[in-house]
Amino acid sequence: MSRHILPETRIHSTIRDRIAHHHRDFIEEVERAVQMHDVVVVGMGWNPFPRKARELLTAAGIAHHSIEHGNYLSGWRRRNALKMWTGWPTFPMIFVKGTLIGGYENLKALNESGELAAAVHSAPALNAPQ
Repeated sequence: MSRHILPETRIHSTIRDRIAHHHRDFIEEVERAVQMHDVVVVGMGWNPFPRKARELLTAAGIAHHSIEHGNYLSGWRRRNALKMWTGWPTFPMIFVKGTLIGGYENLKALNESGELAAAVHSAPALNAPQ
Protein backbone atom coordinates (compact mmCIF):
# COMPACT_ATOMS: atom_id res chain seq x y z
CA MET A 1 0.00 0.00 0.00
CA SER A 2 1.28 3.41 -0.76
CA ARG A 3 -0.10 6.57 0.73
CA HIS A 4 0.12 9.91 -0.96
CA ILE A 5 2.62 11.84 1.17
CA LEU A 6 4.41 15.02 0.19
CA PRO A 7 7.96 13.99 -0.73
CA GLU A 8 10.71 15.35 1.50
CA THR A 9 12.30 16.93 -1.58
CA ARG A 10 9.25 19.20 -1.79
CA ILE A 11 9.60 20.38 1.81
CA HIS A 12 11.88 23.32 2.44
CA SER A 13 14.97 22.34 4.40
CA THR A 14 14.33 24.96 7.09
CA ILE A 15 11.08 23.29 8.23
CA ARG A 16 11.98 19.60 7.93
CA ASP A 17 13.14 19.35 11.54
CA ARG A 18 9.94 20.98 12.78
CA ILE A 19 7.85 18.48 10.83
CA ALA A 20 9.95 15.54 12.03
CA HIS A 21 9.49 16.49 15.70
CA HIS A 22 5.88 17.73 15.63
CA HIS A 23 4.35 16.22 18.81
CA ARG A 24 6.85 13.38 18.52
CA ASP A 25 6.46 12.68 22.26
CA PHE A 26 2.84 11.63 21.74
CA ILE A 27 3.72 9.39 18.80
CA GLU A 28 6.53 7.80 20.83
CA GLU A 29 4.13 7.19 23.73
CA VAL A 30 1.84 5.27 21.38
CA GLU A 31 4.77 3.41 19.82
CA ARG A 32 5.98 2.30 23.27
CA ALA A 33 2.49 1.15 24.26
CA VAL A 34 2.12 -0.82 21.02
CA GLN A 35 5.45 -2.54 21.66
CA MET A 36 4.52 -3.41 25.26
CA HIS A 37 0.89 -4.53 24.83
CA ASP A 38 -0.83 -6.89 22.41
CA VAL A 39 -3.87 -4.63 22.12
CA VAL A 40 -3.86 -0.83 22.42
CA VAL A 41 -6.85 1.49 22.10
CA VAL A 42 -5.96 5.14 21.45
CA GLY A 43 -8.86 7.49 21.98
CA MET A 44 -10.14 10.73 23.35
CA GLY A 45 -12.67 11.85 25.91
CA TRP A 46 -16.33 12.38 25.05
CA ASN A 47 -16.04 10.06 22.04
CA PRO A 48 -18.19 6.97 22.69
CA PHE A 49 -16.30 4.67 20.32
CA PRO A 50 -13.09 4.23 22.36
CA ARG A 51 -15.32 3.22 25.30
CA LYS A 52 -17.25 0.79 23.07
CA ALA A 53 -13.95 -0.72 21.89
CA ARG A 54 -12.74 -1.20 25.47
CA GLU A 55 -16.09 -2.75 26.45
CA LEU A 56 -15.95 -5.15 23.49
CA LEU A 57 -12.41 -6.20 24.40
CA THR A 58 -13.32 -6.67 28.06
CA ALA A 59 -16.39 -8.73 27.16
CA ALA A 60 -14.22 -10.88 24.87
CA GLY A 61 -11.74 -11.42 27.71
CA ILE A 62 -8.94 -9.65 25.80
CA ALA A 63 -6.47 -7.66 27.85
CA HIS A 64 -5.82 -4.21 26.45
CA HIS A 65 -4.08 -0.93 27.17
CA SER A 66 -5.83 2.38 26.68
CA ILE A 67 -4.43 5.83 25.94
CA GLU A 68 -6.69 8.87 25.96
CA HIS A 69 -5.68 12.41 25.09
CA GLY A 70 -7.98 15.39 25.25
CA ASN A 71 -11.52 15.62 24.02
CA TYR A 72 -13.39 17.40 21.26
CA LEU A 73 -12.33 20.77 22.72
CA SER A 74 -8.72 20.06 23.67
CA GLY A 75 -5.68 18.13 22.55
CA TRP A 76 -6.64 18.09 18.89
CA ARG A 77 -3.20 19.23 17.68
CA ARG A 78 -1.50 16.30 19.42
CA ARG A 79 -4.08 13.88 18.09
CA ASN A 80 -3.67 15.36 14.61
CA ALA A 81 0.04 14.41 14.69
CA LEU A 82 -1.02 10.82 15.38
CA LYS A 83 -3.50 10.91 12.50
CA MET A 84 -0.76 12.11 10.17
CA TRP A 85 1.60 9.40 11.42
CA THR A 86 -0.86 6.53 10.97
CA GLY A 87 -2.94 7.85 8.11
CA TRP A 88 -6.07 6.79 10.04
CA PRO A 89 -8.57 9.68 10.21
CA THR A 90 -10.64 8.85 13.29
CA PHE A 91 -10.53 7.68 16.89
CA PRO A 92 -10.21 5.20 18.30
CA MET A 93 -7.11 3.85 16.67
CA ILE A 94 -6.76 0.23 17.63
CA PHE A 95 -3.53 -1.73 17.36
CA VAL A 96 -3.40 -5.52 17.62
CA LYS A 97 0.03 -7.14 17.86
CA GLY A 98 1.60 -3.94 16.53
CA THR A 99 -0.72 -3.60 13.54
CA LEU A 100 -3.23 -0.78 13.16
CA ILE A 101 -6.56 -2.50 12.52
CA GLY A 102 -8.66 0.66 12.28
CA GLY A 103 -11.40 1.81 14.60
CA TYR A 104 -14.31 0.36 16.55
CA GLU A 105 -16.24 -0.96 13.53
CA ASN A 106 -13.10 -2.74 12.29
CA LEU A 107 -12.51 -4.21 15.75
CA LYS A 108 -16.12 -5.38 15.90
CA ALA A 109 -15.86 -7.06 12.48
CA LEU A 110 -12.61 -8.84 13.43
CA ASN A 111 -14.19 -10.00 16.68
CA GLU A 112 -17.31 -11.33 14.95
CA SER A 113 -15.23 -13.23 12.39
CA GLY A 114 -13.03 -14.80 15.09
CA GLU A 115 -9.91 -13.21 13.60
CA LEU A 116 -9.40 -10.96 16.64
CA ALA A 117 -9.11 -13.80 19.15
CA ALA A 118 -6.91 -15.78 16.77
CA ALA A 119 -4.62 -12.78 16.25
CA VAL A 120 -4.34 -11.97 19.94
CA HIS A 121 -3.52 -15.57 20.84
CA SER A 122 -1.02 -16.12 18.01
CA ALA A 123 2.69 -15.47 18.36
CA PRO A 124 3.44 -13.41 15.23
CA ALA A 125 2.09 -9.97 14.53
CA LEU A 126 -1.22 -9.65 12.68
CA ASN A 127 -0.56 -9.69 8.90
CA ALA A 128 3.14 -10.39 9.51
CA PRO A 129 5.11 -11.41 6.44
CA GLN A 130 5.43 -15.19 6.27
